[in-house]
Amino acid sequence: MKKQGKIIAVSSPSGGGKTSIVKRILKDYPEIIFSVSVTTRPKRANEIDGVDYFFVSETEFEKKIANNEFIEWERFYDYYYGTLKSTVVDNITKGNSVLFEIDVKGALSLKKIYPESVLIFIDPPSFEELIKRLKKRKTENETDLEKRIDRAKMELSFKSSFDYIFINDELEKVYSKIKSLIKEILNKE
Repeated sequence: MKKQGKIIAVSSPSGGGKTSIVKRILKDYPEIIFSVSVTTRPKRANEIDGVDYFFVSETEFEKKIANNEFIEWERFYDYYYGTLKSTVVDNITKGNSVLFEIDVKGALSLKKIYPESVLIFIDPPSFEELIKRLKKRKTENETDLEKRIDRAKMELSFKSSFDYIFINDELEKVYSKIKSLIKEILNKE
């Protein structure tokens, strides 16, 4: 009998470093499938539909909600974000491990449905450093930046619910620890 794939979720507040870490994991472990989320937010210039997100209209997203196609979904920053059940079920039953780059609430919802999921929280070295990183990115206007900062406070309050917490004070150092953890997770029967 084929062993079931693992579910690994990486979360952090915006600016915590989860995207950089997830990209490295996918590069180093090409056998892991990335769970591409669905969103109604506009595509940024550097993003590719079907790779970074599946970009859909609000009407399409709401149809998927009505059809119970999501493991989890949420509306924040005036946009919907969600994880399709089909991505997870199809892959783990085939023995493929699935990696999520997901917000804190989504990760906790995932854990409720799949208790064997491994949740990794990427903690910024300090709240001040997080704010500095968000401002440096220049991807949001002042209003959206304030929303992200408020949301970061909420997300940081849930970090103790995660299986592993890594402080991202130096990307190479933290990634080395996460890479060892991923190797251990994938090699477990």
